Amino acid sequence: MFLKMKSSSISSVFLLTYTICLLPFTCYFVMNETSLLIEWTIISLSSCTMTFTLILDAISLSFSNVVCLISGCVMLFSSSYMSHDPFLKRFIWLVMLFVLSMNLLVFIPSLPALLLGWDGLGIVSFILIVYYQNVKSLAAGMLTILANRIGDVMILISIGILVLQGHWYVTLMWDFHLTFVVTVAIMMAGLTKSAQIPFSAWLPAAMAAPTPVSALVHSSTLVTAGIFLIIRFFPFLSTCDFFKPLLLFISVLTLLMAGIAANYENDLKKVIALSTLSQLGVMMMSLGLGMVSLSLFHLYTHALFKALLFLCAGAIIHNSLNNQDLRYMGMVFHQAPLTTTCMNIANLSLCGAPFLSGFYSKDLILETSLASPTNSLMIFLIFLATGMTAAYSLRLSLCSLWGTLKATSFYSWAEKDPYINWSTTILSLAAIFSGALLQAIFLDFNPNSFILPYTHKFLTMFVLLLGLALAASFWDPDFAQKKMNKTKFFFSTMWFLAPLSSQPLTKFSMLLGTNLMKSVDQGWLEILGGQGTLHLVSTMSKQNSKIQIKSFNFFIFLSLFFLVFILFTNFCM
Repeated sequence: MFLKMKSSSISSVFLLTYTICLLPFTCYFVMNETSLLIEWTIISLSSCTMTFTLILDAISLSFSNVVCLISGCVMLFSSSYMSHDPFLKRFIWLVMLFVLSMNLLVFIPSLPALLLGWDGLGIVSFILIVYYQNVKSLAAGMLTILANRIGDVMILISIGILVLQGHWYVTLMWDFHLTFVVTVAIMMAGLTKSAQIPFSAWLPAAMAAPTPVSALVHSSTLVTAGIFLIIRFFPFLSTCDFFKPLLLFISVLTLLMAGIAANYENDLKKVIALSTLSQLGVMMMSLGLGMVSLSLFHLYTHALFKALLFLCAGAIIHNSLNNQDLRYMGMVFHQAPLTTTCMNIANLSLCGAPFLSGFYSKDLILETSLASPTNSLMIFLIFLATGMTAAYSLRLSLCSLWGTLKATSFYSWAEKDPYINWSTTILSLAAIFSGALLQAIFLDFNPNSFILPYTHKFLTMFVLLLGLALAASFWDPDFAQKKMNKTKFFFSTMWFLAPLSSQPLTKFSMLLGTNLMKSVDQGWLEILGGQGTLHLVSTMSKQNSKIQIKSFNFFIFLSLFFLVFILFTNFCM
């Protein structure tokens, strides 16, 4: 029976089994606060040794658990979603390579060896984004890989500078005279991978990939690699005075920009992608406030409910004849009740509704920010972006789930598909219970460590309810007929980040290519190259022939003269 299973189902069983087997070890390492460093000497020549190091601790094991649980559910979903793909095995191998790269990144504490996972994520993500092989996919893939190459270069720079410390272990860094440069390099690497301002444009563009890939990339793998890198380096990075304020400023701007853009976006997958960008801003913001364990906690809970949200969106898109436009969706709750239920759970968890997983992490982050000695403007922007989250979540539900039917009705075969049902159900249970379980067992944080007044305590819930109320009151069912104006264009293009990230670079390269062609290929090379040589030789030949034709009589006279001269000389002698 095992041999008759699809390759995606086999990989799903493998990943879920790995998750279940790893869970007891994770609990042991977390509860005993154990950290294990394993070093394998591959080769040793004289004083030069080549080693491969692994770290087993609470962060790496729990991260691997979450990644493989989500990957297993995504592969189960792919058994149905990608069943008609002629290259399914190739797709499965690419996704498994993607998961392997993330695990290498998590378990390797040495910076040069960490490049295996870091670069693996970048290359495989490019291949998966251009999977459908069209112009849009290629443009999105190029934008993604070029933005991520900036981070790769920064990692290489930090590796070169950290030679001065004599080692590259992430957990054993100390302050030295080039700390500023290394901090900037590692921070830039984290910002590019996690799509913070000004590198945000590639994240919505990466939606050109198949939906299972989007669920994996935007929940627990590629975008969280930057967060994970900064969490690993946090004790070293926080020695720089500028690091936390700068990270807080960038993350709050990203959080606000993504929240506003999601309220203007009409593509279902891009709305969810912008919500991912918003939550990445929350994680970075909590790191900027020094809340490392809370950032990791929100990373785990967000990964679970965001993967669920993508899988539900994929099921809706698949049933809507591959249509992703919110303006042509509606009445999904009548036709797909299970998918609607799971999507509502994920949406409520994203908003931070009480007693769902997102509530336990997001509410703690917002309350701790109120208790932190931070700029009041930053706090205001954080809560404004939180209200935006509730607004675009309700808009998404009103458009796709509860709105009027704006297209042809469909038969929801997905509701009878066991692969989709099991994958969404497992992630729904995780989205409901993971927050409470992680807070009780895995979180190194005491919620009773500060006291808030009632006004501050209920401020989060008040902002969420206000966002929902404003979204419901401003909801216009005829928004499909509205024309785009300059304000909408500004907000929907993420403050012009999307066109600025691609068009100026394209224009510069095209102008440079055109000028080079005109000045070099059609200019100097024409004069000094083959064409110039041909022109010179042909001109000289023509001049020579003209001289010879015009001087013909002269040459005859000269020849006769010399003949007479020779004869006369011979006669005289």
